[in-house]
Order: sequence, then C-alpha cells, then structure tokens
Amino acid sequence: MPILLKDHDPELNLRPGTTKSNIVAYLYQNPEWGYSPQDLVESLDIPRGTATTTLKRLYDDDYIGKTDDGYYYALRDREDIRRYVASLDQIHRMFGHHRETDATPEEPEKQIGEGRTDEELDAELSEIEDDMDAGNEGK
Repeated sequence: MPILLKDHDPELNLRPGTTKSNIVAYLYQNPEWGYSPQDLVESLDIPRGTATTTLKRLYDDDYIGKTDDGYYYALRDREDIRRYVASLDQIHRMFGHHRETDATPEEPEKQIGEGRTDEELDAELSEIEDDMDAGNEGK
C-alpha cells in the first residue's frame, strides 16, 4: 500500500491490515476507553493468544498504555499514531466498500443488444463507426 510521504514516520512500525495495526487503530479511534484483551478479541475477531501477545508487544514498544488492572488504551501524547490512524480512516472513507457485502447489482430493464443477433449488432456498430469517421473528416 503506498504511503503519503508528508505523513510518513519511519519510526512507526505499523502496516495496515495487520493485527498490530488493527488493535492500534481500534484503541486510538476510541481513546476515552480502556479495553481488556477479551474485549479486543471479541471486537476485532482475533484469537486470544494473538491478542495478548500483540498487546504486550505494543505496550512494550510504547504504542499503547496499560492500567494496573490490565486495560489497554491509546496514549495521549502519540501524535504520530493519531496521524497514522487518521490516514487509515481517510483511506477507508475513500476506498472502503459502502455496500452491503451480500448486495447484488441492480439488473437494467433492458440489456444492450437484447433480442438482436451478432450480425445485427456488428452492422449497427459499423454504421456508428462510419458516422463517427464522417464527422471527423470535416475537422
């Protein structure tokens, strides 16, 4: 995935689409809350072992904070991570899927070429091309 260089921080070791990135994004999108590992397992649909290992690494690397009783949260002073999460949000808004995953495209009432043979369609196409060529000759 390409990155916007003006926002790129080479010290920030996060890759979109990874569990590490998903956990960071979730915590920083909800900075007023602290989450237990089980909360994140359920919210992000990841295995418990993956969640606890990733949370420990993120905490050790100072990407997230942890309360004494085991709740993980976004750090207030990590503006670099806030920018990273904001760029993920922007990318999702630009390129995210806005339709239901099980939605099917609407079928038009009339299909192009419906009820006509290939020969008829070829003849119509030739006629259109001839008209276009005649129009371009005068230019």
